[in-house]
Amino acid sequence: MDRSYREEPVNLEASLLQMINDHNHASTILRERTEKAKKKAIQTAERVSDLLVNSVNEGVQEVFINEKRIEMEIRALAATIMQFTKQTDQWLTASHAINTAVKEIGDFENWMKIMELDCKSISAAICNIHQE
Repeated sequence: MDRSYREEPVNLEASLLQMINDHNHASTILRERTEKAKKKAIQTAERVSDLLVNSVNEGVQEVFINEKRIEMEIRALAATIMQFTKQTDQWLTASHAINTAVKEIGDFENWMKIMELDCKSISAAICNIHQE
């Protein structure tokens, strides 16, 4: 019995050591799997992050290009507006000059009619004097 008592603790001790070794081995495997899963999750997150950043950057780049095109169009339109403004000012000046000339023609025509009436009056007066 003495011997069996000693074998049991040795077996018990060996079993406990085996259990501890199995536990340590399982813990190591679990730790390695966890690390691999963590690394894979980080890589996936980085990939998703890169894809999102690229997607946003493409949109931003497109907006930037459109903004530059709009700015160029604004400059071109501003230049065209300035040309039209100058041309409109020239047309206004020309139409004012034409209006002034028409008024002067009207004034001249009116003066001519007055002169014609005066000449007729003088002619009539001379005729009357001459007939007397």
